[in-house]
Amino acid sequence: MEKINIICVDDQREVLDAVVRDLQPLEQWFNIEECESADECLSLMEELDEEGSSIGLVISDHVMPGRSGVDMLTEIASDSRYRFTRKILLTGLASHQDTIDAINDAGVDRYFEKTWNPDELIAACKSLLTQFVLDSGMDYQTMLGALDVQVLYQSGRV
Repeated sequence: MEKINIICVDDQREVLDAVVRDLQPLEQWFNIEECESADECLSLMEELDEEGSSIGLVISDHVMPGRSGVDMLTEIASDSRYRFTRKILLTGLASHQDTIDAINDAGVDRYFEKTWNPDELIAACKSLLTQFVLDSGMDYQTMLGALDVQVLYQSGRV
């Protein structure tokens, strides 16, 4: 079975390393990719899509050189290839308007301020990835250890 991809995006290497470290419990079931810019993330998504790989979740910082995280997530939200991809905005510098734009334009599923609680981040990832798997019509049976059982119960799948 092919692993679903989680893409983490942050221009600060130490923050990116912290996010990836916090997601290590999910590595058994999901492929975790790292990008240091919005453009790098969009290029990687294009490459993964061409390979037929699934992108279940994008976790992005907001304030980055070039294109912001909200702009990138808005572009992802408008691309039908990624209609089931879930999105988390992880930032410490977003304004109130940035947060509104992230929700309204980018369809952000969750918002975390830096510094985040690793257990809450993992729980959110599991919930969102479970929704991705169900919406995509994938066989969730082989990933039960990584999925949110409550979301499965609510969907009537368990």
